[in-house]
Amino acid sequence: MARHLTLAALLALTLSGCIGSDDAGTKVQTTAISTQAEIPATMQGKPAKAFFGAQPVASRQSPASFGGYSRGCQAGAVQLPETGPTWQAMRLSRNRNWAQPVTVDYVQDLSRKVAQIPGWKGIYVGDMSQPRGGSMTSGHASHQSGLDADIWLLAPQRLNLSRAERESISSVSLRRANGAYTNDKWTRQHMEVLKAAASDPRVARIFLFPGAKVKMCDEATGDRSWLRKIRPWYGHHYHFHVRLNCPRGASGCVDQDAPPPGDGCAEARQWVSNILNPPPPDPNAPAPRPRRDLTLADLPGQCVSVLQSP
Repeated sequence: MARHLTLAALLALTLSGCIGSDDAGTKVQTTAISTQAEIPATMQGKPAKAFFGAQPVASRQSPASFGGYSRGCQAGAVQLPETGPTWQAMRLSRNRNWAQPVTVDYVQDLSRKVAQIPGWKGIYVGDMSQPRGGSMTSGHASHQSGLDADIWLLAPQRLNLSRAERESISSVSLRRANGAYTNDKWTRQHMEVLKAAASDPRVARIFLFPGAKVKMCDEATGDRSWLRKIRPWYGHHYHFHVRLNCPRGASGCVDQDAPPPGDGCAEARQWVSNILNPPPPDPNAPAPRPRRDLTLADLPGQCVSVLQSP
């Protein structure tokens, strides 16, 4: 995939969000994983994000992820507390600090590990999911099934930020040359944070800008198995995006393919090469399809009951 990046695609590296990260090796759910429940007439043909974005709290159901990371929803989500001893949830106005219990547990576990790294008091947590998952009103194509979380690359100096401060403070960009290299704000501690994040067996993969992956490939010693989970992707220079595996026994949850064998360093170096020397566009490449809003008919049948649940 990286060998055929066009210049237009490379410009997407200027984005700092997770837009499009659902395409990074994700299995696309094209049919409902169970018989599609009857969709109420008032919901038919309308963007699913309008319904999921309007939900203020989780459904009163047992925790479950339905569908895939970019076409799914979640039942029985729990809310990451706004503040803990080693974390703070950011941008609280978005109401996106909801996820499956395994994700909330992971974030808290990671925060405790990171708090032991010199210069880091813990972590700032960006977007997780909406209370019932599903399509977001802005900013993400994934984060739909309660198994994704964004972790800021800014080392917290304080963990008592007010709500207003959490809306105004910004993370820090670590990229240089459109993501081909790290800049002078990158530290060895950033690699230790990412190693801690990727070493957890619950993690499927982590998305990060290519230059940082190559930097770690050049500097990591000893056990390098954790590098396999860190995958180059557009943007992701203000935060890294953690994606968890489907919990064991979660029959309605759709995993994406495992990362290719090896540490992924050659792939990351190819990304960097394509940033620095963009290949000419393929004249035979089909025109990109405009992204359309998902409707409930695109999602697993369980998502109707998730929306209808108290």
